[in-house]
Amino acid sequence: MTKIELLELISNGENSTVEFKRDDVRPESLAKEMSALLNHRGGIILLGVEDNHEISGMTREHQEAEEWVMNIARQNIEPSDIPSFHSINMDGDKQVGIIELFPETFSKPYKARTGQSRTAYVRVGSTSREASRQEEMRLYQSAGSIKYETRPVPGMKVESLDLRRIENYFGIILDQSVPEPEERQDILLNSDLLVKVEDDVVLTSVAGQLLFGKNPNRRLHQAGVMAVAFPDVEKEYNVIDEDRIRGPLVSRFSPDRSVVDSGVIDRSVDFVKRNMSSVAWLEGARRHVKKSYPLAAVREAIVNAVVHRDYSRDGTDIEVSLYKNRLEIISPGELPNGVTIEKMKQGVVRETRNGLIKEILRDYRYVDHFGMGVRNRIIKGMRDHNGTEPEFINENDRFMVRLWESTPQS
Repeated sequence: MTKIELLELISNGENSTVEFKRDDVRPESLAKEMSALLNHRGGIILLGVEDNHEISGMTREHQEAEEWVMNIARQNIEPSDIPSFHSINMDGDKQVGIIELFPETFSKPYKARTGQSRTAYVRVGSTSREASRQEEMRLYQSAGSIKYETRPVPGMKVESLDLRRIENYFGIILDQSVPEPEERQDILLNSDLLVKVEDDVVLTSVAGQLLFGKNPNRRLHQAGVMAVAFPDVEKEYNVIDEDRIRGPLVSRFSPDRSVVDSGVIDRSVDFVKRNMSSVAWLEGARRHVKKSYPLAAVREAIVNAVVHRDYSRDGTDIEVSLYKNRLEIISPGELPNGVTIEKMKQGVVRETRNGLIKEILRDYRYVDHFGMGVRNRIIKGMRDHNGTEPEFINENDRFMVRLWESTPQS
């Protein structure tokens, strides 16, 4: 980092990845900021810079400051970390120390140690605060330490599953013999759709409820899609159509693969289908008409939202918003560890937050077997349909796919 870059960083102020500190703070205070930034996506702590952007300078010499920082990162952070440290001489012989933190996702959550206690902190804007139980769980989840989709759902037993859909899955989708009632529980346990807990009580897993539950939203309030069609290009109170779509994710199918009883995915696609407009044009004397969006691209975007969303975020639906000029599909939670927009575009994504859900949706052919759905169905599909480029936006704890009805006006 150059002196000019440092001055620009200071002038921009504190934010989610930049923190100002004096170097005479207590080690516990610095460890708190380290924990929060490491649990975010890393960041920078500037030593010798006041909250009002004034450069006060470090009270320690470079070598002493570096040793102090490294000791805190090793002794007051669990698991210990090795940050990068350097300093820059400013005007008036003042030095600013620069701590750069680069977290390893599989090590989260990073906890600040104070005596015998261990506390995980998170970054909220320009402040650091203690992680809630749910936030800490998501940190473990991002590290791969726990899989939320295979957790038991309190109070939801075998009877809460729709056995018609279970039988449909084995008999029609997998083309296998339907398990006998006495075999069914063991098979569902081995499939992680049921979970055995203390005292041998058997409950459905989160994935079991989402895929095959009679009423998933009874305990999983986030198990649904909020679909709204707006008349213009912005959200407003007046809507064309609105549907809070609830129920199991998958449909029931007949032997010829036609839908008998629609699930959340197919009902969400149907909502877009019935509300999207048509585009007409003339070729010579002949009039042509087509829908605004290819259904294959719409379906793929909705399926991806279902597969990759963070189900640990209670009470937050997937959003499907249809505007006059575009379709937006928003999935709660950023992309899971190892998944990037570039990988999605190239069709090389192998990781997922909800592997069990993904595998069962693949059995239903909702998910492309080779992971090329974004590349072939969304990107190529939109280019072939109307020459537009879909947008993929990963920010503010959510992931959005935006499809345009036509080329946006500049």
